[in-house]
Amino acid sequence: MGKVARNVKVWMMTGIGMAMVISCTVVLAAEPTPSNSSSLTIKKASAYGDFFKRIKDRSEAQNGKNWKETADASLIQGKETQWNRYLKAAMGLPDFVDLGIENRTRFESVSHPWRSTAKIGGGRTDSQLALRSRVRFGLGNGPLRFLFEGQDAREYFNNNPGDFVNNTTVDEWDILQLFGSLTVDNVLGSGLRTDWHFGRMTLDLGSRRYVARNDFRNTTNAFDGFHWQIGKADTWRLRTFLVEPVIRDEVKLDEQNKEFLFWGAYVENLQIPWMNMEAYYYGLNDQRQHNKDLHRTYGTYGFRLFKDPKVSEFDYELEGAVQVGQLGQVDHFAYNPNAQVGYTFNVPWTPQFLVHYTYASGTRTPGGSQSGTFDPLFGARRFDLMPTGIFGPFLRSNISSPGWRLVVNPAKRVTMQIKQRFWYLAQGTAVNGGLLLQDSTGGAGNYLGNDIELRATWAVSQNLEFDAGYDHWFKGSYFKRLPASANLPQGGNKDTDYFYLSMRIRL
Repeated sequence: MGKVARNVKVWMMTGIGMAMVISCTVVLAAEPTPSNSSSLTIKKASAYGDFFKRIKDRSEAQNGKNWKETADASLIQGKETQWNRYLKAAMGLPDFVDLGIENRTRFESVSHPWRSTAKIGGGRTDSQLALRSRVRFGLGNGPLRFLFEGQDAREYFNNNPGDFVNNTTVDEWDILQLFGSLTVDNVLGSGLRTDWHFGRMTLDLGSRRYVARNDFRNTTNAFDGFHWQIGKADTWRLRTFLVEPVIRDEVKLDEQNKEFLFWGAYVENLQIPWMNMEAYYYGLNDQRQHNKDLHRTYGTYGFRLFKDPKVSEFDYELEGAVQVGQLGQVDHFAYNPNAQVGYTFNVPWTPQFLVHYTYASGTRTPGGSQSGTFDPLFGARRFDLMPTGIFGPFLRSNISSPGWRLVVNPAKRVTMQIKQRFWYLAQGTAVNGGLLLQDSTGGAGNYLGNDIELRATWAVSQNLEFDAGYDHWFKGSYFKRLPASANLPQGGNKDTDYFYLSMRIRL
């Protein structure tokens, strides 16, 4: 407890110090000089103004047309790396140094817990405070680069026995990325670019349904190994990798396991604006479990067609994946088709309306000779399914879900949306990994209910962002019919409300 208290104090002092720096910067930059000030005061004020203008100008060298590419820019989404480096600029560090810190603080609350691990009484609301802090330090802006990124993820107010705390919410003082990279911009005069990455890294691939650097979740997937890519900017790209997925531990340093391998190849073609294409193969060999029935050895083959949204135009996305191999001693065959069609209207707030459908197969006969439950691998689900955090009842596994979404932009950098999805088990006798509930007889049926979600985000700048959401889950008949053996907590069949409010600061 003493160690935890000391760590909390360090982070609190760091946060207070950051706030003081920001406050002083705003005050000094914005405070007007009184009309009766002496010439010396005017000179000092001018000097202060020049100082902060230099910081602003230097920080913006990490953004827009002056962007200095980071070592992980080709591995993950651009928004994760392209933000103004005020701390670096204030310290006067050279261009070849990348330095930045980030904190995301989120309060979240969920009522009527349904997981069989929850022991609290009916009607109880579970509230937690999730903190995720990151620091990154990189060297090089030429062919050779190095990057370190550390992360500390914690949950507070989690003293109740029903609180949802595991390695998806807590991962203290760990190494998220630590790698070296080599970039060649013009391979043998061909105009092609190639990159090699060696070490611990995070990855975003394609739609991020199967491999993703987690954004909403409090902890983050990481991989130890090798990544290589070659391609032509905004035209096509081929990526391959061979890695050991990092095993997250809540309080111990994360580590890899030689009995857990993940590899694959991914290619994208962006030459046809109305039909962008992606194809991929991911191989998984997980032999960590002592129980051989839980060993996973299979490949995932997938294809994606999509068109990005544009005003007064339809957009679409079609993605499907098939898994084949072995799960323990039985054959494994599973699949996951996804479809989405939308239209963006040329009216105020530029509303985009879309309909979508997700299906992920389940095992028809649990305990039989065939496994059919789709494995979501290392993917994200916030962007198309629902919020995760201490909520997130549904994985991309044994699920059938149609729905619709409306997205509007009422002001610059403000996005609001409303979403509704209906939830069914693909196979009523099989389990969905997010629910952790099962009726192997199938007597409870397969209707899990529907949820309506409201969400608003305000990107004040690239360095400050607010995100708020509310989700009401109307639970279906499945929860009222579950047998006692499913261990549904008292009150778990009642509708669930989930609320969150988060702020992310980057310096």
